[in-house]
Amino acid sequence: MSAAEQVGTTQEPPATQRLKANSVGLTGVVFMALATAAPITAMTGNLPIIIGAGSGSAAPAAFIFVTAVLTVFTIGYVAMARHITAAGAFYGYISHGLGRVAGMASGLLAVLAYVVFEASIVGIFAYFAQAAFASQFGVHWPWQVFALAMLAVTAALTYFDLHVASRVLCVFLVGEVLMLTLLSGSILFHGGGPDGLVPHTLNPLKAFAGPSAGLGLFFCFWSWIGFESTAMYGEESRNPKRIIPRATLIAVIGLGVLYTFVTWMTLSGNGLAKSASTAAGSSPLDLFLVPAQQYLGHWAVTVFGWLMCTSAFACGMAFHNCAARYLYAIGREGFISPALGRTHPRHGSPHIASFVQTAIALAIVVGFWAENQDPYGSLYTLTAILGTLALLIVQALCSFSVIAYFRRNHPETRHWFRTFTAPLLGGLGMLAAVYLLMANLDTAAGAASKTLFFKLIPWIVGAVFAIGIALALYMRARHPDRYERMGRIVMEDTAEREPEQAAAEPARS
Repeated sequence: MSAAEQVGTTQEPPATQRLKANSVGLTGVVFMALATAAPITAMTGNLPIIIGAGSGSAAPAAFIFVTAVLTVFTIGYVAMARHITAAGAFYGYISHGLGRVAGMASGLLAVLAYVVFEASIVGIFAYFAQAAFASQFGVHWPWQVFALAMLAVTAALTYFDLHVASRVLCVFLVGEVLMLTLLSGSILFHGGGPDGLVPHTLNPLKAFAGPSAGLGLFFCFWSWIGFESTAMYGEESRNPKRIIPRATLIAVIGLGVLYTFVTWMTLSGNGLAKSASTAAGSSPLDLFLVPAQQYLGHWAVTVFGWLMCTSAFACGMAFHNCAARYLYAIGREGFISPALGRTHPRHGSPHIASFVQTAIALAIVVGFWAENQDPYGSLYTLTAILGTLALLIVQALCSFSVIAYFRRNHPETRHWFRTFTAPLLGGLGMLAAVYLLMANLDTAAGAASKTLFFKLIPWIVGAVFAIGIALALYMRARHPDRYERMGRIVMEDTAEREPEQAAAEPARS
């Protein structure tokens, strides 16, 4: 039996349009994934909660534990990426592993997650930018001005091929990683603060020892959201069978090392008692700004403020790219609107899906604006919780789909750990993260937990999943030809190739 026959229909009508190939190499894909995770935004937004209300002084240990869980998940994830390359990523993977019905339901959940993530990041960008302009220029503009500006610039940049976006994200990412490393390195060089370097906080056995370890671990998981976006750039990357697995592992482990080091040094620089009181106080950003002033000087405080803005912008643009490619992947298979599956004749970008994503994000922002909601406490927090819950469920299903897929296909690459044990543990880890989120939902939302939108979050996720199942079943009954294509459009030149053939090609980055 041929490889194509093993997985169903992998060929599609000639009318199917493709994203522009060879737009980005290994470095570009890694930078896109890291920018989506937004290290400085993850640290400034999540670490105060992890230390102040979650893991406490065991925060570095919590990051080590989550790094291990996500690395195990990634081993199974990249095993699938070596055989299937598609812009839909999770949508395509789950469709091949667990079937088209589960694939469509998961695909719509992934669309929901990435669609709301851009609006979420617009909220925190507007919050950071409003504060930066007020402190640096004495300009007090409404947050909506910055939100609309970000949406407009993102729409313009993502109109072109991925090469343009990756260059912009590269510049912003280098700046934020350099600043975090410089600050943490200066604390290490000075031997830490009042308690020294506190090496005992790195003990992974203490990952569950904090005052509310479940909440802390959830926010650690949240800090990685976006790393999995590497797979959806496969069609636009060079030699995706090599690049995507490598980029994903580099992103997961690289973020783990960075987050652990920054968290450890933040605790060391402030001291354990001061870290706890600052994180739980009214100015949690002082966890970073006070050490920046003490160890580097006032210039670092100014730079830190602007890098929080550029980090959030890069994160939002990366999520925009993710959402556009999911809309494109579903659209080109004939669902929702075939127009979404068109690419730009010159740039090869999913320009129609990209503009639709901008319109959706704008509508969400305007909705929170009309309700007079806070850009950080409501827009950022609530939409991030909604997207994270949806994506964690999809990641769990993706892990189990790896097991199912390799039980039926590719005995030559089937392995007891890579294609069974690792995805099984990864899937269980994702389900544990879902439990942690649900158990700490009110605390994670803070003051916004009293809003109607917050109460609807679990119902929205359940409704979207049910709609995906219903749509797939309808297509199977009424449009079997379109049902057969569901989740099956993959790159013709890389779909289901033998590993030896993939390895024989020269690697380019």
